[in-house]
Amino acid sequence: MSEAAGLRIGLLGGTFDPPHLAHVALADAARTQLALDRVVFVPAGDPWRKRDRAVSPAQARLAMLQAAVVGLAWAEVSTVDIDRAGPSYTADTLADLVRPGERWWFIIGADAMADMAHWHEPARIIEQARLAVAYRPGAEPAAVSQELRSAMPGIEERLDRLEMPPMDVSSTEIRARVRDGLPTDGLLSPAVRAVVDQLGLYSAG
Repeated sequence: MSEAAGLRIGLLGGTFDPPHLAHVALADAARTQLALDRVVFVPAGDPWRKRDRAVSPAQARLAMLQAAVVGLAWAEVSTVDIDRAGPSYTADTLADLVRPGERWWFIIGADAMADMAHWHEPARIIEQARLAVAYRPGAEPAAVSQELRSAMPGIEERLDRLEMPPMDVSSTEIRARVRDGLPTDGLLSPAVRAVVDQLGLYSAG
């Protein structure tokens, strides 16, 4: 990826099984509130934190994610984690993507940030990027735990708060609705739902 110096870029990683409207809203909130030039969506190749359940094939999740960002000039999808063998670790993703002179933000929800002490080499993450942490409107930012400060020294100086509108959306609920033949309006974009139906994802059979 050849980039001019000085770009402000967000990274939104995840399993994206499926990518829903709240994912796009989170990326857009980061873009507007942090004046990002673009947001890179990165589907996990081997989501090691999700090994307790079946996950759709990487190429299916990639196809859904590409459909989710169609028409968004500020968004792009990277296959860096799918192309890399082995577990998908955020620290490695950033190492592959960040170029000299660029400023990167790792976009994450407050609940997920609280668990980052248990991630793979979390200190490397904030060495390479700031954290863009989404809170519900009006919610007071939770204090950074001692465990997190120990795992990610300097985290509080590398953290930017995002405000997100409340969106009660979850991939688990969407998979269940598809399985049960229920509509996903307001949860999935029509383009993503078309890919789900074309590939026969989440069906009971």
